[in-house]
Amino acid sequence: MNTPKPSELSHRIAVYTGSFDPITSGHLHIIHRASQLFETLVIGIGINADKRPLFDSAERVELVRRVTDGLPNIRVETFDTLAVDFVRSLGSSVMVRGIRPLTDIAGEFTMMMANHQLDPAIETVFLMADERFAHVSSSLLKQIAAISDNDEHLAKFVPREIIPALREKLRNA
Repeated sequence: MNTPKPSELSHRIAVYTGSFDPITSGHLHIIHRASQLFETLVIGIGINADKRPLFDSAERVELVRRVTDGLPNIRVETFDTLAVDFVRSLGSSVMVRGIRPLTDIAGEFTMMMANHQLDPAIETVFLMADERFAHVSSSLLKQIAAISDNDEHLAKFVPREIIPALREKLRNA
């Protein structure tokens, strides 16, 4: 595969990377906002062989596709490389990151600086999480799902469409 030169990279295509295990309402909010800013938004689901995700990669792709079905400019793909290499392989020069207040800033800044050292042609665009989702994380919703059988509790953190899959996965874990 030919690696695009910096001048061949597009700022019209943005890539939002993460594990999305599972996708949360906060992730979905960032996706909606980013999809309005860029011609194409690729959701890049990172595959890390050292981690034990709740959902396998195919399940995560399906769940993300399910909740983004109404957005015509979204693609969902997996990757097992460095995020900047994945972004470049798609011909993009833009990586989207969602950040929650203060808790994420230091880590995301460090990652942005490392990514810039790895590939200066890739720019990181940060979108601040809406205050309704500033505290939401995949680990938090897994804890809530494991303790509470009230789907209304879960629906405050995760799209309703994935609650059955989340319940099923936790029952069998």
